[in-house]
Amino acid sequence: MREKIKSAGQNSAKTVCVAVAAHKPYKMPADPMYMPMHVGKALHPDVDLGDDFTPDNTGNNISDLNAYYSELTAIYWLWKNCDADYKGLVHYRRHFATRNVWKRLTARDRFARIARSQDVLPILAGDDSHKAVDIIVPKKRHYYIETIYSHYSHTFDAHHFDETRNILQEMHPEAVPAFDRLMQSRSAHIFNMFIMSRERFDEYCAWMFPIIEELTRRIPPESYDAFGARYPGRVSERLLDVWLETTKYRYAELPVTSPEPVNWWKKGTGFLKAKFVGKKYNKSF
Repeated sequence: MREKIKSAGQNSAKTVCVAVAAHKPYKMPADPMYMPMHVGKALHPDVDLGDDFTPDNTGNNISDLNAYYSELTAIYWLWKNCDADYKGLVHYRRHFATRNVWKRLTARDRFARIARSQDVLPILAGDDSHKAVDIIVPKKRHYYIETIYSHYSHTFDAHHFDETRNILQEMHPEAVPAFDRLMQSRSAHIFNMFIMSRERFDEYCAWMFPIIEELTRRIPPESYDAFGARYPGRVSERLLDVWLETTKYRYAELPVTSPEPVNWWKKGTGFLKAKFVGKKYNKSF
């Protein structure tokens, strides 16, 4: 059973379920609000992560699209199969961080830096010092010397964004101004990490998935190699801010932490090579 929280002024507890997307065995946060999820199970039926992991090929699912959709198969599973009051997604190597700055900076056990129920409860339910919000997102990533569009064009195929704009113009023209502003921005909420009320989560999925489905119809992922074929998941990361700005929904931010040391040198050199040498990404950093 997922973690229950009690909202201020309410007698009934509400449930919080945050899926942790993983494709291989990995240590999971101990807090009961987290649900380890095996993504891409339909593509790798021989891989067994154990009973603690919920496979994404159960119920109403798109597990067989994981090679293209990445963590979106977990988001889809939550949309169609989870009725928790609050639903969200993090990754096995990328989590929301605790609001305790001292612990975040000094805890030797990196898993102690991961957000727990007591970090998200005051944000979602509200308390004497926090007004409740329905949406939690990671702090923005800043690119500084690149716009969202130029960074993507240097690292992947900018046609993905161009066609996404065409689709928005046809399906959601009211969102095009927000998309255009995002493309020229130098920061964004990315990673496909968020925690939302069930109503907001389901609303976002009903808006986002048809866009990605149409995009993959127009630009077949199978026309790329295995790394490039995951572009639908990458494009979807940039749609969150478009939706947030268009709907004007309030949100709160939490920092991001990793249970593993991050090789910032490798990330930084990859970023600079893409911008100044034209070397596109061919693997994750």
